[in-house]
Amino acid sequence: MIIQTLSILIPAYNEAATIRDILNRVLAVGLNNGIRKEIIIVNDCSKDDTREIVEGYIMQHSGDNIRLFNQPENQGKGAAIHKAIELATGDYLIVQDADMEYDPNEYNLLLQPVLDGFADVVYGSRFIGGNPHRVLFYWHSIGNRWLTALSNMMTNLNLTDMETCYKLIRTDVAKGLKLREKRFGFEPEVTARLAQQPGLRIYEVGISYYGRTYLEGKKIGWKDGFRAIWCILKYNLFRK
Repeated sequence: MIIQTLSILIPAYNEAATIRDILNRVLAVGLNNGIRKEIIIVNDCSKDDTREIVEGYIMQHSGDNIRLFNQPENQGKGAAIHKAIELATGDYLIVQDADMEYDPNEYNLLLQPVLDGFADVVYGSRFIGGNPHRVLFYWHSIGNRWLTALSNMMTNLNLTDMETCYKLIRTDVAKGLKLREKRFGFEPEVTARLAQQPGLRIYEVGISYYGRTYLEGKKIGWKDGFRAIWCILKYNLFRK
């Protein structure tokens, strides 16, 4: 499989403390086979200095392919990803959270099954492989596994980490999914939509995870877990 450009989609809300560091990491990664990077940041109407920091960063790195879109109002992570997918022009795309929980150095791990000609979609699982994982939140890990199991029962996939941020998707496929969830329901919805595409080859690879605490800025909560259950049922049982 020949990939010329990877679109890296970064939804950002109040990430002034980490956005510069994550952009530095993304730019520093060398992709296999000479693949180029397109970086699309969607600022979800942040109340801190995220917008100003990104605008300054783009000016300082004018030779790199970085674009910023500012949402007119706060709409949620899912809505920010929808906009980024709309703007993406690469052959494949991947979502990169603006915090430091996921390591851009592992893009090549997800790209390899595609480059080998096996995959159209690759999930990065935090629950397989021997890569580092920060030890946090027992009940979150149980919740993630339970949601993944429920999703698998509905989709007939055998994923180990449906809720992972790292989903590498062929861009034309992503653009055709007609996604609706504007907040954290994005993950179960996109998984259901992908599972419904005939002939789509979905793979999974192990990745690292450097989770953060709520004091460090983690945003997802228990209400999002209930929304995920609703989305799993809604987008698998009622497909329109």
